[in-house]
Amino acid sequence: MHTNETVDCCKISEAASILGVSVDTIRRWEKMGLIKASRDTNSHRVFNIDELKRLQQKVSGHHEKNNYRVLVSKERYAVSCIDLFAGAGGTALGFHNAGIEHSLLAEINRDASETLRANSKTFGFNWNVCEGDVAGIDFSNMTADIIQAGFPCQAFSYAGKSLGFEDTRGTMFFEFARAIKEIQPKIAIGENVRGLLTHDGGKTLNTMIKVLSDLGYTTTYKVLRAQYFDVPQKRERLILFATRNDLNLPAVFPRERDYIISLSEAFEGCPDSIGQSYTERKRRIMELIPEGGYWRSLPDELQREYMGASYFLGGGKTGMARRLSWNQPSLTFTCNPAQKQTELCHPSETRPLNVREYARIQTFPDSWAFSGSMCSQYKQIGNAVPVNLGYHVGRCALAALGYIDITDDMDVVHPLLEDS
Repeated sequence: MHTNETVDCCKISEAASILGVSVDTIRRWEKMGLIKASRDTNSHRVFNIDELKRLQQKVSGHHEKNNYRVLVSKERYAVSCIDLFAGAGGTALGFHNAGIEHSLLAEINRDASETLRANSKTFGFNWNVCEGDVAGIDFSNMTADIIQAGFPCQAFSYAGKSLGFEDTRGTMFFEFARAIKEIQPKIAIGENVRGLLTHDGGKTLNTMIKVLSDLGYTTTYKVLRAQYFDVPQKRERLILFATRNDLNLPAVFPRERDYIISLSEAFEGCPDSIGQSYTERKRRIMELIPEGGYWRSLPDELQREYMGASYFLGGGKTGMARRLSWNQPSLTFTCNPAQKQTELCHPSETRPLNVREYARIQTFPDSWAFSGSMCSQYKQIGNAVPVNLGYHVGRCALAALGYIDITDDMDVVHPLLEDS
């Protein structure tokens, strides 16, 4: 018989019995990305009981403490970073909070650049923000330990090409690779959407890895799920971790934590701010949607009215007319909280999430100001890498460089040496 003191992991049927819930409930939690299974020595899927108990407390609205916080290390390290396509500073702030200094942040968008400059002044970061096309930056006289870039996913032309460095010219990845070629950092970190794994049948990612290999770097990649890294949002990002071959550095990734942060935790004490509003027709529809519900929660005649031709199409379309849940992380959001395909209605108020709630979900501090119009602010926040996810990746970069210990909450991949 299992007891609270002796059980660590067990099969789903045993876990359901211990928690007093159905097997389908645990399966639903896993499908929603709230819990994750592991494998035991016999390759059986098992669940951590302590983790399940914490989740059960959250979904029932009971938890002992608020785990939401913007992660910040007190230590600073003599490690320099160049951040390309910096946006509103999600990754840059996360790396800074991990203890890394920045020598350059490049960003083409005027409002995002002003966001970086204004917050650099407010927080005393002394960031060198270069506003403009990264293609115009001369990297030949620059130095940096780390180059980081959240470049867009663009296909390459394969007609009669070997797809080396020069063949990627005209893409933002080329500029990332050009910076690496000219600066020769110890580590290069690329960030992208999960879709890069299968983009153009996997050719795009393979080309990127080949180009980095030709430049003298070994690349490892991993999809990180933000909801397991102190971010109250189900958001997946693909991280490329490239290390310079002559240094024999490990690739280090953060290991998923065994807890999630709910919206109720994230929004506690959130300051009021500007935000979008619904049209009268939209508000009338959304008032009928319960917490955690979506268009299927409406009466059939209203489903047909709201969905139009989409009512007859396949797929669940679960993002349409969606109201968020207090006891779960947010769904992945876009640059517009009232966008019909990816609705993000407040859990209890009938309105879209406002700007500061958006920022809380991306783990920006409340004092991080965003420049530009309201639409521009939503766009900057929606395009950002969550700050806390950036913090965890930054700490892994420091561990790979030997500035901090590689701890049990990190996964390590050591490069294969040719003479080994």
